[in-house]
Amino acid sequence: MFPARTATGRRWALVAGAAVISGALLTGCSGGGDSSSGGHSADSINYALPANFTPNWILPIGTAAHLNTNNSSISQVLWEPLIAYDGSTGEVGWNKDNSLATAARFAKDNRSVTITLGNRHWSDGKPVTSRDVEFWFNLVKADKADWASYSPGKAPDNWTSFKTVDDTHFTLTFDKAYNQQWMLANELSMIRPMPQHVWDKTGDSATVSDQDRTAAGAKKVWAYLNKAAKNISGYASDPLWKTVSGPYTLKSFSTAGKVQLTANAKYDGGGKAHIKNVNLLPFTTTDAEANALRAGTVDYGYINATDLGQEASFKSRGYSIKPWAGWAITYMPYNFNNPAMGAVFKQLYARQAIQMSVDQKSLSKVIFNGTAVPTFGPIPQGQTSDFVSPVQKNNPYPFDTAKAKQLLTSHGWTEQGGTMVCTDPGSGDDQCGKGVDKGTTFRMQVLSQSGSAVTDNMMSALQSSFAKTGIKFSIKTAPVNSVLSQSGQCKPEDSGCKWQLSFFGTAGSWYFPAYPSGDSLFQTGGGSNFGSYSNPAVDKLISRTTTSESTEAVQEYSAALAKDLPVIWLPEPDYQVSVVKNGLGGFAQDSLANFHPAMWKWTGK
Repeated sequence: MFPARTATGRRWALVAGAAVISGALLTGCSGGGDSSSGGHSADSINYALPANFTPNWILPIGTAAHLNTNNSSISQVLWEPLIAYDGSTGEVGWNKDNSLATAARFAKDNRSVTITLGNRHWSDGKPVTSRDVEFWFNLVKADKADWASYSPGKAPDNWTSFKTVDDTHFTLTFDKAYNQQWMLANELSMIRPMPQHVWDKTGDSATVSDQDRTAAGAKKVWAYLNKAAKNISGYASDPLWKTVSGPYTLKSFSTAGKVQLTANAKYDGGGKAHIKNVNLLPFTTTDAEANALRAGTVDYGYINATDLGQEASFKSRGYSIKPWAGWAITYMPYNFNNPAMGAVFKQLYARQAIQMSVDQKSLSKVIFNGTAVPTFGPIPQGQTSDFVSPVQKNNPYPFDTAKAKQLLTSHGWTEQGGTMVCTDPGSGDDQCGKGVDKGTTFRMQVLSQSGSAVTDNMMSALQSSFAKTGIKFSIKTAPVNSVLSQSGQCKPEDSGCKWQLSFFGTAGSWYFPAYPSGDSLFQTGGGSNFGSYSNPAVDKLISRTTTSESTEAVQEYSAALAKDLPVIWLPEPDYQVSVVKNGLGGFAQDSLANFHPAMWKWTGK
């Protein structure tokens, strides 16, 4: 994420690529295809959403229960970011065509930045001004605990003041000097100017005013907007969502996940839509989506990696196969606060045994048909960068179930009936560890995304390899949105703290901004730190990645988490193996996990 289409001072570039998770059936109730799309027209396109991963949020401030990449992609074409980064040109950079800001000037001491807005307008004709940015800033400042991107000490905590210079200039002051690359790419890029003149109210009949300028008022406005955002069936009709800044407006949005976008006739940015109507189609399974491709009712879809052998069949139907790689990592988070297994998960030796029971090389080759790469730490390894440490690259915990079993037995566990049981509790070096009671059985359950044969196959393979170590592994499935909503941060006494492991990432669990720091994921209290992982030493390393200009800081962080195992590292697959109708072009697939319909165009080639 940095200057227009290129990143000043960047030492790496990404190959074009990626997004996040899977999508659903071609029938009326499941939001399948439009019969009108068999054979495309220059004015429309049918795009297949990932299986069982339906959009369910419209507000440009994400919450933890709505971390669906498709939500972000849709939101961004309605309300453009202040600073948009993407990898749709083959490398990651600041895409000024789809940004509301035109320049960012940092002070010499790196403790503030002054942003310049372009001459842009909302779809109702009102200008986009610094006040619209301040509105977003005030809501996030007052309601940061509900913002999925929040990590204590980071934005908005480290933004000490917002000062309006004039309608098109404002200055953000920081609490200390920061790495410009990180601040621009990972923090300023999260700012989403919102129409203050329409949204700054506390009820449908309330008068728009400066409610947001007090903390109490901002909380009331936030509550009102969140309530409206939960009414999915009302998205297309609610006047709130009709005032946009992006290249598209919303035509329809069904609770089943089908979304229809139409070009914003009043759009005055540089990223104007080339195709007037975009139909985003949900699918319950990848097989149902593949059948829609064969029927010709999808223009831009995907197939399972296991179906690559059918490439010739799709080519004969007028499609091209285009793997979509991503700047991402894939993992299963532990719930360190789970009352049954949290104490076990807190033992490093136990996490080491679990990790050594994961055969990433075989999973990548067999389950993902070669479209995934093993990942051994918190930095993406599918694309070349200077951020991955030698420790992470070399895999500190190679697959070895015999060694994993020996590690458990040397720490007070005994195999009984094929499953390890703690027979020597205590905190000694050769005992089960603090909080692990005698008689505890090494049983883990994962709540995993449904609708993906690849996920099902991987979970079965993991179940087999864990069994060789003496770990009982059971699998429960649910749609991705449900997995996310049931896998939040919790305290042991909370009723929602029963989950032990969760998995929502057959197409990648976490897609990073350009600078892969871990403040949201692995810092204590991070907004997307689902399992409540906490390590003070790692917190310090993460903080250093945000202030140091050296890649050494990120490499130290990479090495530390490759060793400490905050999650179960899994192979990072391509986001999807795309199947694209011949003649659809104008773009590369974005490695930062978004699709960009305004870039799509029918070239006729």
